Amino acid sequence: MLSPERRPSMAERRPSIFAHALTPLVVPHLAGIEDPLPATTPEKVDVLIAGSGMVESVLAAALAWQGSTVLHIDKNDYYGDTAATLTVDQIKRWVNEINDGKIPYYENAKLYVSTEIGNGKYNSRDFGIDISPKILFTKSDLLSILVKSRVHQYLEFQSLSNFHTYENDSFEKLTNTKQEIFVDQKLPLMTKRNLMKFIKFVLNWEEQPEIWKPFAEKSIAEFLIEKFKLERAQVFELIFSIGLCYNIETKVPEALQRIRRYLTSFDVYGPFPVLYSKYGGPGELSQGFCRSAAVGGATYKLNETLVSYNATTKEAVFADGSKVSVMEKVIMSPTQVNQNSKNVPEQPYQIHRLTCIVEKDCKEWFSEGESAAMVVFPPGSLKSGNKQVVQAFILGAGSECCPSGTSIWYMSTTEQGVRAEMDLDAALEAMELSILRESSTDLENDNDIVQFGMNGQTVVNSVRLGQSFKEYVPREKVHFLCKLYYTQYTSTPPFGVVDPSLFEKNVVSDKFIPGASDNGVLYTSMPSAEISYDEVVTAAKVLYEKIVGSDDDFFDVDFEDDDDTQAGPADNSNYENAIDDEDEDDDMGMGKNESTEFVGEMEI
Repeated sequence: MLSPERRPSMAERRPSIFAHALTPLVVPHLAGIEDPLPATTPEKVDVLIAGSGMVESVLAAALAWQGSTVLHIDKNDYYGDTAATLTVDQIKRWVNEINDGKIPYYENAKLYVSTEIGNGKYNSRDFGIDISPKILFTKSDLLSILVKSRVHQYLEFQSLSNFHTYENDSFEKLTNTKQEIFVDQKLPLMTKRNLMKFIKFVLNWEEQPEIWKPFAEKSIAEFLIEKFKLERAQVFELIFSIGLCYNIETKVPEALQRIRRYLTSFDVYGPFPVLYSKYGGPGELSQGFCRSAAVGGATYKLNETLVSYNATTKEAVFADGSKVSVMEKVIMSPTQVNQNSKNVPEQPYQIHRLTCIVEKDCKEWFSEGESAAMVVFPPGSLKSGNKQVVQAFILGAGSECCPSGTSIWYMSTTEQGVRAEMDLDAALEAMELSILRESSTDLENDNDIVQFGMNGQTVVNSVRLGQSFKEYVPREKVHFLCKLYYTQYTSTPPFGVVDPSLFEKNVVSDKFIPGASDNGVLYTSMPSAEISYDEVVTAAKVLYEKIVGSDDDFFDVDFEDDDDTQAGPADNSNYENAIDDEDEDDDMGMGKNESTEFVGEMEI
């Protein structure tokens, strides 16, 4: 019988995943929530990993397939740790544990849950809430490893092509393909040409230092305006929607790298730049890598806490009294340490998150056949006067994370202190008013539209959907089934990926010693504010090299039936080839690309 505390596991959802394969693989269920815990703890392992977040899970799989013996534990009764996908009931418990000081590096957790969840028409398990939501660029090292390691066969992915920029009280859909740029009647011809000139440049910007080097220490906004003569709207789209930067002062090299990441991700698997996993985000991917590690021989134990580790005897002791000898390293997530530990790397950077479950499908924000969208609120676009970007990731029922007729809104900001909550509240209000305006049947009849003039009189107006309409007063309200606010800390600054020195603080004897040298324990880092998975593989490789001595064989795995089942990129022209021709007349007749299905179990 499925516990009400969790959503169905991969094995439960897809019991015959390899039924179609010529040589079926035997995929054992993971210990813990799927099978009883192992009767005994192994006497000796090469590596002990505490915490089943993204970095730890990728590392566990890489080590297991390399031949290391791995014991992977988590003090929680679910997989994912800092990357978990939780039910509403699990979120309730998680919030209580944060406020009781039992989960370090989270604070100020506030939760509202409607009585309709649990006691009404929705069950707790109907919802899968990511505590660290992420999107996956198709041109990324993690996606390459998902395919190479066959972990993608445990997962299902969907495309995300809608990116919106909030400006002038309206969401503008991003104009990002050559066809869209040239058929956009709002763009002057010169702006179109300047925009295309920049896009051609950014695809191989590192090879053109004469263009960007003089601006290397300047902001990307200055560079786009001075060098490419772009207008504010295009500048903001490039920086905040395409580059997903956090503020206007982002330096040129960092911003160019992020803009190129988006553009080169088109047509890798279809006419979209981003994927997201069904049934959950990082929590689903973490479980996938854990399952891969289990196939490779790793042992898993949930509800298990590491109490101490003696670097001299190499003995690790657990809360249940069991012990294990660790021949190489202990890898530990900051959330898995004892409450009185003092030497964990500092986590000085704040990420403020607001997650809402809404009783509205929000299909107006999605492309046809999709169930996700990104919305960015550039600096100064909100009534709070935000100085940092607020990013919003929206998932509909097609994601299998929420029931039909509902959606999940994930909002985040790197703003600090009380201003962060003000910005998140302002973004939520803007989203609420926008989706009401764009979905309201009131707008079908001009006489039903109410706007107040400067002196308070009622004015009747005719307004097109999506246009600015500040004073529109909707008759309905957005019904919130759940609101979750919390602050998370991380050691990774915005745009930072991995600082190897962060992994060097370790454990000596039975105590956690501040600033200790390498005595057998390495810490992972808390998830960063980055909405993509870009930091995961880099962090895992740093740790892998520290354990094995080199990362040359990181996921260097051969499967006998690779040729039969391994997924590969769609045979589409890449974005660079697609923009070689700058002639407007030629592009006006350019046909729209058809969606491409991802081979194997990566379903688009």
